[in-house]
Amino acid sequence: MSYLGPEFDPPQPRRPRRGPLTVALAALVPGALLGWVVYEAVGGGTGDGGVRTASAAPASGTSAAPSPSARSASPSAATDDGKRPSGGSASGPLKGKVVVIDPGHNPGNFQHTAEINRKVDIGTNRKECDTTGTSTNDGYTEARFTLDVAHRLRSLLEKQGATVKLTHDGDSPAWGPCVDQRARIGNDAHADAAISLHADGSAQGNRGFHVILPGSVHSGAADTRRIVGPSHDLGVRVAGNYLRETGEPPSNYLGNGTGLVTRTDLGGLNLSTVPKVFIECGNMRDSKDAALLTSGAWRQKAAQGISEGIVSFLRGS
Repeated sequence: MSYLGPEFDPPQPRRPRRGPLTVALAALVPGALLGWVVYEAVGGGTGDGGVRTASAAPASGTSAAPSPSARSASPSAATDDGKRPSGGSASGPLKGKVVVIDPGHNPGNFQHTAEINRKVDIGTNRKECDTTGTSTNDGYTEARFTLDVAHRLRSLLEKQGATVKLTHDGDSPAWGPCVDQRARIGNDAHADAAISLHADGSAQGNRGFHVILPGSVHSGAADTRRIVGPSHDLGVRVAGNYLRETGEPPSNYLGNGTGLVTRTDLGGLNLSTVPKVFIECGNMRDSKDAALLTSGAWRQKAAQGISEGIVSFLRGS
């Protein structure tokens, strides 16, 4: 996710690897969620599984992205985009449920910087309509990644009988939509669950995923008070299943090892009236995470973990 607006810096030089102590500590991070995963796997877990929530300000690392010409550059493993025709099963355990998937950013944003730079009201303040997102150091963009995972996730949920809507797909629209419109799409669909897909652009050595939960906001057009509880439940289930399916550890730089962060500065959450979370699937600027994010096989695991978290939430709600 780009936290700094549509402008971006050139790719940052890679930093030296962390020492053995840091590596050892990072290996212990998933412990905060493993108990929940085991509990869920044996049929328990209808609440928050004892997972703590940590509040955090926006990440301080740069979220750089390449020029438009670099959008076509990506590892060969990133060419499998998981696309398929729309339309899910006529029946299934999620029949009658609506899920909105918001693929973060848009591949076309690079050509529409003036449009995405205009400010929109997010309740607590005004922010850019949208941003370009980040990329791996080899040029695989966050916008391509999020669309790929969104297509895979849609397929999995439709097989369960859910009605799935994307906030954007392919070249429609050509840019954006703005963050307030992304929230509105979920609201207008009366979604039973909504999720915004992202990948972070932090420094080398910062690894892992985190799920962003809406904080309690009651300001201007924003009122999240009714969705804070169910969104927390959704986020805990997504985090636990994502960890189990992908093996990706919770973030070692945000969330105090929980894989959960609460924020009140994101329009997509502030303006939502339906249960909604964001997920930062990994750090595109870390070489280890980048190797996973650019793998089609691993992205399928990511979609599976997110899907199982959503299914668990919808069947338990």
